[in-house]
Amino acid sequence: MPKKRPASTPTPAAAPASPWAPAAAREQQRETKRNAVLSTAAQLFNERGFHATSLDDIAARLNVSKPTLYYYVKNKDEILIECVRKGLHMMLEGIEETRNAGGKAIDQLMACMRVYTRIVTMDFGMCVIRVGDDELPQESRKELRRLKSGIDMEFRRLVTEGIAEGSLQPCDPKIAAFVIAGALSWIGRWYQPGGEYTPDEIATQCIASLCDGVLRRPDAVHAS
Repeated sequence: MPKKRPASTPTPAAAPASPWAPAAAREQQRETKRNAVLSTAAQLFNERGFHATSLDDIAARLNVSKPTLYYYVKNKDEILIECVRKGLHMMLEGIEETRNAGGKAIDQLMACMRVYTRIVTMDFGMCVIRVGDDELPQESRKELRRLKSGIDMEFRRLVTEGIAEGSLQPCDPKIAAFVIAGALSWIGRWYQPGGEYTPDEIATQCIASLCDGVLRRPDAVHAS
C-alpha cells in the first residue's frame, strides 16, 4: 500500500505593507514641515510685520488649512519666538565657527562681520532685526536677549584682542562692538532679495566702510 505524502505546510501570507512610515521617518517629516512653517512665517513677518501677519496668511502661503498649523506650533507667539531664536543661533554658531578656525584677531573679526552680514540677509536673521523681541512675553525676551548679549560679547572680545595684537587702534571695545553690530544689523532692515547687490557684495562694501572709514587720508591723496 503506497505511503501517504505528508501534507505540505502552507506558506504564511506576507503581511500587508503598512501605509504609515516608521516612527523615525514620521518625526523627520514633521520636523521638515515645522521648519517650512517657521520659514514661511519669517518671510511674512519680514514682508508685512508681525501684527499684520495672521495664521491664515501663513497657512494660505503653505497651501494648508489653518488647523493644520496647530500640529506643528501652538500659536503665533511661539512661531515668532522660534524664528528669532533660530536667527540668533545661526549668528552665534557662525561666529563660533570663525573663532574656532583660529588666526589673528583681526582676521577672525572680519570673518565674523561677514558671517553676521550674510545671516541678516536671510529670513531668520532678518526676522531678528525687523521684528525683534519686543512683541514677546517677558520670559522669552530674557532668553533671546541673553543670546544677543552673547553675540555682543564675542565682538567685544575680538576688538579687545585686536587692540592687544596691534591690528586695531586703541578704542573702547564696548562702543566699537555696538557700532559694528548696529551698522551690520541695519542691513537687515533695508536689504531686498534680488536687489542691486548680492549679500556678499554688501558685506564687502559695508565691512570696508566700517574698517577703513569714508575719509580720504592725506597719504592716499598724494599717492593718486
